[in-house]
Amino acid sequence: MTRRTERINRFIRREITELLQRQVNDPRLSGFISVTKVETSSDLRHSKVFISTLGNEAEKEEVLAGFTAASGFFRGELASRLRSRHVPELSFYPDDSIERGARVLELIEQGKANSG
Repeated sequence: MTRRTERINRFIRREITELLQRQVNDPRLSGFISVTKVETSSDLRHSKVFISTLGNEAEKEEVLAGFTAASGFFRGELASRLRSRHVPELSFYPDDSIERGARVLELIEQGKANSG
C-alpha cells in the first residue's frame, strides 16, 4: 500500500465518522457505529469501508442498508473535501472485530475468576 493510499484511507475513515456524528439524518445510522477500517484500491476507484456496530443481526443488516442508501451522500461530501481527480466508489462491509475483542476479554476475566 502506498503512502497516498494510506492517507486516503485515513481521510475517508475520519470524514465518514465526522459525517455520521454531524450530518446524517438516517435513523438507521444513529446508534453506536464505528468505522473500523477503510481499504482503497491501488487505482483509487473503489473503497471498502468496514463498519462495526452493536446489536443483533437484524439491526446490523439495517445499519448496512442505511450505509448503502447513504453512499451517494458520503461520496458527494468526500468529493467536496478530497483533492483528487477521482472519488472512490464506496462499499460497506460488516466488521465484528470489536465484538470478538469484547468476547476475548470476557473469557479472560472468566478464566481469572475461575483460577483465583
